[in-house]
Amino acid sequence: MLTGKERSLLEALEPSAAENGVEIVTVSIIGSKKAPTVRVYIDTPGGVSFDELTAAQAWIDETIEAIDPFPGAYTIEVSSPGIDRPLRTLDHFKRFVGDTAKVKLVGPLDGRAAWTGVIEAVEGDVIVLRADEAVVQIPFANIKGANLKGVVDFSKKD
Repeated sequence: MLTGKERSLLEALEPSAAENGVEIVTVSIIGSKKAPTVRVYIDTPGGVSFDELTAAQAWIDETIEAIDPFPGAYTIEVSSPGIDRPLRTLDHFKRFVGDTAKVKLVGPLDGRAAWTGVIEAVEGDVIVLRADEAVVQIPFANIKGANLKGVVDFSKKD
């Protein structure tokens, strides 16, 4: 799911994240090769406040600047995972059993390269997804990328 460079940045950030009570949900590198953007998505058990984003920005900047992963200019962005939270690990899938996910595959399964459905279970290294009135078992190694399918309910009134 992650490129080699994204994985190395994630591994460099995880010790500081643990010290600060923050989970690194994922790291992505986007944009041009001459001036890429490094996006670091963080979360905490209580969600992510502006103060937590600001505090995390400081140690994330320091860690990435020490590595200096790109020649020339690059931008670092720190964000919450948002409503369409990425699912990068088996633990992410386990945490969100019962929620709807969109899963893109490395290679097709039952003739499809993408599935959307409710995460029913995680059995070993297999994600069990209920999609289109059927249950599909997706080997974790065949997942190219996945995220929750965010739902906003505007009918609730406080």
